[in-house]
Amino acid sequence: MADHRQDAVAQAQREHWQRTYTAHPGMYGEEPSTPARHAAEVFRAAGAREVLELGAGHGRDALFLARSGFTVRATDFSAVGLGQLREAAQAADLAERVTTTVHDVRTALPLPGASVDAVFAHMLLCMALSTREIQAVVAEVRRVLRPSGTFVYTVRHTDDAHFGAGTDLGDDIWEHGGFGVHYFSRDLVETLADGWQLVEVQPFEEGALPRRLWRVTQVLPA
Repeated sequence: MADHRQDAVAQAQREHWQRTYTAHPGMYGEEPSTPARHAAEVFRAAGAREVLELGAGHGRDALFLARSGFTVRATDFSAVGLGQLREAAQAADLAERVTTTVHDVRTALPLPGASVDAVFAHMLLCMALSTREIQAVVAEVRRVLRPSGTFVYTVRHTDDAHFGAGTDLGDDIWEHGGFGVHYFSRDLVETLADGWQLVEVQPFEEGALPRRLWRVTQVLPA
């Protein structure tokens, strides 16, 4: 996509998510996602303490990770979603373990290099991001991770039922129901793992459609 079109798509998606979180507070419920439960086990086994979550939304997974003993930096481009997360963290007496930052992953992460042990992103990379933008996000993840740091992310892929449905925004991005999704090919997963140890690409399903996703775990060299 041309830069001006990327900017227009990004603005439309920010506004759509703001409206959605406002209309449906806590829309994903309080229970953590299955990938977050897996990530907690992986991070704990790796000795991680400080976790960055990208695309935290209203915070069901950030709160779970905090309850699991991690210090969590939660980011999202929706101030509304993060406001709901802060309220929930305060109510659960987890405010000291969770900090929030409004941030669009199309820009550099507001963290110094080698400052976190692990990064978690549930369906963040498959938002309406171009391939170039996704590559830039993963480069930023690599920058902020400490050596041997772990990155667990999930994405919808090209075998998903909604791939090819709705409005074609180009670059394997399709908008359906107002939400833009970049459907991943296996080649893209492999490209993003260049220079990492690719531990697993695990298929799973989520939701009533169901959505078809991959859970990807990759580790930086020591």
